[in-house]
Amino acid sequence: MVQINDNISDLGLTKQREVVLQVIRDSEQHLTANEVFDQAKGLLPTISFATVYNSLRYLKDAGHIAEIQFGNGASRFDKMTSRHDHAICVKCGKLVDMELELPAELVKLAAEFSKFKPESLELTLRGLCPDCNQK
Repeated sequence: MVQINDNISDLGLTKQREVVLQVIRDSEQHLTANEVFDQAKGLLPTISFATVYNSLRYLKDAGHIAEIQFGNGASRFDKMTSRHDHAICVKCGKLVDMELELPAELVKLAAEFSKFKPESLELTLRGLCPDCNQK
């Protein structure tokens, strides 16, 4: 039997969406759709990949999770929906959250340089994580 956290079951979601949300909230990683599916299948063996994928879209659009996209790579899903930045290892793909306060002047400068009207600004630090840097 699937055990759903009380704070998730109060959201009025289908059982499948509850399971997908629980997998993301319980993870310390930023999971891909395939990783979410693998873990959700352990909680709800009848769940399909299409259901997981559609649930991820629904949960993102409803503001329960965030989607992180890095170029052509697979999207990853984040339980933290507030503005924050990321560091990603170019060797192993490890992704970690960073909570940095970006100066308003940086946003203004980026907007002037790009000629874009800013909606948000996210910093992505690319490099080697501590583990890969020691190898």
